[in-house]
Amino acid sequence: MSQTAAIVGGGVIGGGWLARFLLNGWDVRLYDPDPESERKIGAVLAGARRALPMLYDRALPPEGRLTVCNSIAQAVAGAEWVQESVPERLDLKHRVLAEITEHAAESAVIGSSTSGFTPSQLQEGLPRPSAVLVAHPFNPVYLLPLVELVPSAATRPEVLETAQSTLTGLGMFPLHVRAEIDAHIADRLLEAVWREALWLVKDGVATTSEIDEAIRMGFGLRWAQMGLFETYRIAGGEAGMKHFMAQFGPALAWPWTKLMDVPEFTEELVDLIAGQSDAQSGHLGIRELERLRDDNLVAMLRALRQRNAAAGALLNAHEAAMAQPLPETVPLITVRRTVPVDWTDYNGHMNEGRYGQVFSDAADAVMAHVGADAAYIAEGNSYFTVETSVKYLLETHAGEAIEVATRITTGAGKKLGMAHEMRRVADGTLLATCTQFMLHVSLETRKSCPPLPEVQARVEALAARHQEA
Repeated sequence: MSQTAAIVGGGVIGGGWLARFLLNGWDVRLYDPDPESERKIGAVLAGARRALPMLYDRALPPEGRLTVCNSIAQAVAGAEWVQESVPERLDLKHRVLAEITEHAAESAVIGSSTSGFTPSQLQEGLPRPSAVLVAHPFNPVYLLPLVELVPSAATRPEVLETAQSTLTGLGMFPLHVRAEIDAHIADRLLEAVWREALWLVKDGVATTSEIDEAIRMGFGLRWAQMGLFETYRIAGGEAGMKHFMAQFGPALAWPWTKLMDVPEFTEELVDLIAGQSDAQSGHLGIRELERLRDDNLVAMLRALRQRNAAAGALLNAHEAAMAQPLPETVPLITVRRTVPVDWTDYNGHMNEGRYGQVFSDAADAVMAHVGADAAYIAEGNSYFTVETSVKYLLETHAGEAIEVATRITTGAGKKLGMAHEMRRVADGTLLATCTQFMLHVSLETRKSCPPLPEVQARVEALAARHQEA
């Protein structure tokens, strides 16, 4: 049975929330009075549908159903999660949240995307404040996992618990902010960097482009996988964090920054920054910049996945939670996934080695299906690929959904033979074929041997079914 989320406010953040829920199988109801909201949501969804599936090595759940509603009451009725993402005006949020709490189910989590207001401020005057908490995400919501969860003393504990469980199920990282504080945690850090950057531009020290290069060519890469304190711990060398603090702590008293001072936002300063930003990125449209951002994030997050580090470990856990046994079909559908951007080369096509990866993953799925899984391998038994033959029929591009259908051609004794067909999901076009021949081996003796009886029985039964079909 599908779950339902209601999104109230379909701007950049609301649209990202909508995409995150929808592409994880939730039905979503949207309310936004903007007559352009459906067009804007369509653009966000197009980007999300392309990018999010590229993070994973298996298909996401079937997409939920999107319904555009004419009122808040219609949108929130019966929804398990309601996300308010209207503009940052407290009077507006009070009006919207009052209407949401009036019509939402008693058990619903009501989250606000506010980047600055505390939950106590949002709850003022509400008839049912106990269901409301801050759920502050980061753009693009459909790719970045962090959500700052901030309850107040009035928020029911079970609302926080449900919120944490729900967000984890969406592949996100709920960070429980234990104290109410303006702008929460992450935006306060961003604000400090932003203030200093404004001064550097105003004082003519650096341009917008130079500041961005300083971040993305240096500490931004470290922060992406280690954060701030772990980075500085390493900077302390073998002596660790205490040595770093003793060595660099006194620098905090030096007049390096202007963190407590803000340049006046004059037209001259605004024009200066806008002009430099136009020179830096004005040759690209907003959708081009979003695609560039999404592709870069996918590639970085997948690199972290390979190392099972930081946000990559979160993705691995989310994918493992989505795993399902292969249905007993003929042929077996052994792979269903989206081609990620890091699998393509200079010509924009998936390279030859990745075709081999896809068919290797298909063989692994067959092995697990017959019982030659990780536990079986740990006991010292496995199948070893002896021969593989691939025919490349058509180009395959990043963002395309593909699947592999596998037939078992041989299953006698030590032998396991497979024939794979890789097709484009959208139209069924045949992209490549592969035949594989494997031998069962003992990892201890490094010699071929029959599989254990239970695995042999499953292989033989599978081969018989596939040969009869």
